[in-house]
Amino acid sequence: MSRLSRLISIAVIGLGIAFVVEGQSKANYIKRSMQEEQVSLAALGIEGVDSTNLIDSAAEAQKAGDLVKEHRHRIAATYADLMTMSPSGRYDPTIPAHLSYAQALNLENYLYLGVAGLGLTTITIISGVFMIVTGLALSLIGFAVWRVARKVPAAQV
Repeated sequence: MSRLSRLISIAVIGLGIAFVVEGQSKANYIKRSMQEEQVSLAALGIEGVDSTNLIDSAAEAQKAGDLVKEHRHRIAATYADLMTMSPSGRYDPTIPAHLSYAQALNLENYLYLGVAGLGLTTITIISGVFMIVTGLALSLIGFAVWRVARKVPAAQV
C-alpha cells in the first residue's frame, strides 16, 4: 500500500470522525438548550402528553412550532393583518394582540431554528459516517492492490 493512499485514507477517516464528533456535540447543545427553556407539548395545549416531557427533538420542535403558528394565525393571519389592529398602523406592544403575536412569532422561530439545527447536525453526522466508511474502503482497496502487486512477478525486460 503506497504512502499516499495510506495518508489519504487516514485523512478521510480523521475528517469523518471530526464530522461525527462535531455534529453530535452540536446536536447535544441544541437539545440541552431546548430542555433549559422547559417548553413541553402539554404546555402548548396538546392533550394526552406528559407535562414533564420537554421538547428536545426535531419532531417535537416541529410539532410545537406548527401549533404555535396555528395559535398565532388565530390572532392575525399575517403581520399586515395584525397592523390593521393598530390606529397608527405600526407595531404597538401596549396592544395585547400585538404583544401576543410577537411572543408567538419568537417562540415559533426558536422552535423552527431547533428543527433546522438538528437537521443540519444529522446531515453532518451522516456525512462523517460516510467519510469513515469511504476511508476504510480506500484502505482495504489499497491493501488488496498491494497484496496482489507483491504476488505478481515483475515483468522481465
